[in-house]
Parts: sequence; C-alpha cells; structure tokens
Amino acid sequence: MRGWLTLIKFSAKQVENIESDIHGIEFEMNEGTIRSGKTMSDIFKMARIYAKSPDRDHLVLAYNQEQAYRMFIDGEGFGLMNIFKQNSELRHNENGDHLWINFGKGIEKRIYYKGAGKVNSVGAITGMSFGTVTFLEYNLLNKDVIAESFRRTLASKMRFHLAEQNPPAPNHPNLELFKQFQDTGTYRFRHWRPLDNPILTGERLKMWKKQTETSDYLYKRDWLGERVMPEGVIYSMFDMDKHMSDTIVGRPIETFFVADGGQSDATTCTFCLVTFRDGQYYLYELANYYHSGADTGVVKAMSTYAKEIKLFVEWCYETFDYARYNYFFVDPACKTLREELHLLGIMTDKADNNSRDKISSNGLKIEVGIERVQNLLTKGILFLYTGQTTYDFYNAIKEIGMYVRNKNGTPEDKDNHYLDTLRYAANYFTKTYLV
Repeated sequence: MRGWLTLIKFSAKQVENIESDIHGIEFEMNEGTIRSGKTMSDIFKMARIYAKSPDRDHLVLAYNQEQAYRMFIDGEGFGLMNIFKQNSELRHNENGDHLWINFGKGIEKRIYYKGAGKVNSVGAITGMSFGTVTFLEYNLLNKDVIAESFRRTLASKMRFHLAEQNPPAPNHPNLELFKQFQDTGTYRFRHWRPLDNPILTGERLKMWKKQTETSDYLYKRDWLGERVMPEGVIYSMFDMDKHMSDTIVGRPIETFFVADGGQSDATTCTFCLVTFRDGQYYLYELANYYHSGADTGVVKAMSTYAKEIKLFVEWCYETFDYARYNYFFVDPACKTLREELHLLGIMTDKADNNSRDKISSNGLKIEVGIERVQNLLTKGILFLYTGQTTYDFYNAIKEIGMYVRNKNGTPEDKDNHYLDTLRYAANYFTKTYLV
C-alpha cells in the first residue's frame, strides 16, 4: 500500500483519509463536491481496512451494481482489483458477484458489490453478514437497504461503515439513518472541496469556480460543498419515495419512446407507458438508455447510438409485455440521430420541444414544457419505474437534482438531456390525455 501512496499523487486531505485511525469510529462520512478526490482516497482507505479486518466478507453499495463495480472495484484503473492485481480475481457464488482477495496464509476476503437504489435491493443482502460496508453516493441509496446493511454488520469483529456523497439537501431523509452513530460518539465527518483534488490545476480550479458563480446554488454546492436547500432546483417537487415505483397502476393505453441525441452531450432514450384507472390517466417512464460522451470520455458516432437505441427498444419489448409503440419522438433538431434510426427501420416522429409555444415572461418557450412536468409531478401522476435493473434511472435522478435556474431565473442549459426528453413526454401526454 505504501508503494501506491508514493506512486500516485495524493493531497494532504486524501492521505489523512487513507491513513486515519478508525478505532472507536463505526460510521465515517466523506461529503463534498464532485471531483474533490473522495472516491479515489476511499478506495485506498478501504484496501487498508480489508487487509486488517478479521472479517472475511465485506460490502460495497452504489445505486446499481454497475456503478459499484465501475467506481470502486475498477476505479478507472485504480480500484481494488488493480491494487490487489497480483492476488485477486472476480468471482461469483450463491451470494453474488465479488472480488476475491488472497492475503496468504489461508486468509481470504470477499468484497461483494451490489446495487442499493431500489427497495427490492434489500433481498440481495438479507441473511448475509459483513465486516464493513461502503456506501457510494449515499444520498441516492434506498433507505431500507441502508438500514438493513447496518443490521448485517452487527456481528462484525471490526465494525465499520464508510459513506461518501455530494452535498444533499439539509433535510434529506437518508441523513437521519446515521444519527444512531452521531448520538453514540462513533461518527466522523470529513468535508471535501475541489481544492482537495491534486489532479485539478490552478487554471482548471479558477474556471470551475467562475462557472459555479453563475448560480448561488451551484456555488454553494459545487464549490463550497455545502448542503443547500433545493430552491433553485427546477423539479424540487420530485420525491424519490413518491415518484419512483416498482408497481404499475391502471389499464395500459399506449406506449411511446422519447429520445434526444448529442455526442459530447448525452444521448438518451426513454420508454413510456400511459395507463388509465378510476378516471385518471398516468404516465410511467419504464426504462432509460443514457450515454454521455462528456461524462465518460468516450464519444460515439450517431450510427453507434442508433444501434444501441435499437437494442434498447428490443430489450424493452422483451422485458415488458405491452403493445408496440405508437410514436417514437425525437428532438427535431437532432436530425442525424433520426436519419440513423430510419436506416435501422425505426421510423421517428418530431418531438414537441415547445418551439411553437408562446414565449414566456422570461423569454423561454421551454418553460411551458417545464410547467407541464412540474404539474404532473405535483398531481402525482408521473412515475419512474424501478422494477427493472438493466436500464434504470440513475442518470435521470442525477439530472433532476442538478437542473437549476441561474441568478436571472432562467434554466441553466446543462444537466438537462434526459430532462429534455421528459419534457417531450409531458408535452405529448398533457396534450393528448389531460387537455
């Protein structure tokens, strides 16, 4: 481990996190801005703890299993499987996928990695016992899974929980769960900012700060790393407990797709279902394809996106027993994606992107669509379906929490790629069924 610490450039904050004594600490929260170096140092911190722990089995939780693997097991080439490259391998047993590590002299450890964004994820850990649990993006995880994971460590010989998150709203319900550790003096909090990440240069930091200063909300959350009430968040009425459901209510009426494309921006496609019950129509978003060239560093051609969307469409029909779509709405401005889909036999329709609506008081036509989405959320008739695991709404939830207004009151033109398609769906649903 010491060799890795000298090989990689760590900040003082990261080294303190990695080497800190956890004696008497059962829950440690690393909270702060994105790209502040939390995850990288948490990987190395837990590597040391796994080596010392007398317990064999450990758990890493993220919103879904793919995120747990990508963020912690692989870790962009610096994850656990790379730290223990010479003495580990990926395995699977009756309890699930895990990284098996051989420490010699008959000592082995199993690091299970699982999804925890949905209430039915509890079943994946029920009956198991762990020495430690690591929570990635803690604020996005399901409360029931977090609570169950605490119970799964009660018999641990060296009980420890490590959590990391970007600053949530001060009243986020997940914050209540570790009160038991705060009240018993076994809790530690560590705050992170962009300055704590040594890979960010002075010029990059200056630009980052300048960009966040366009919004008081972004400045406080993404530069200062503070918990901020989401008054500037456009869809602040979205409630994960209320608007995410693993059941579908009502008689199916029709299905349709909505899509938008970009290369550096995200390309996304959502499968939607309209149902009817007791005089009320409901809109369910059943599954979401999402890829961002900017976020992943991998820019794909539109022909590639079209092929992946076709596979997504086929998956939707294999997974859900509903009639074929009536419409395949794509942003009219995304002509290349439409043409590539046509070549694959998917005929598209022009999405209602509010271009024909009257300009609102702030000069933006999209406000009409935004108000429609807000209206559906407030009425409780728009839901994101959580009953599937392959094409879930991880990126959708992130966008919902980050889509804000600037100091002039107009929506920031970022963190809104999935949300653009949500607006298209709301426009069609409102005009067809509610007006």
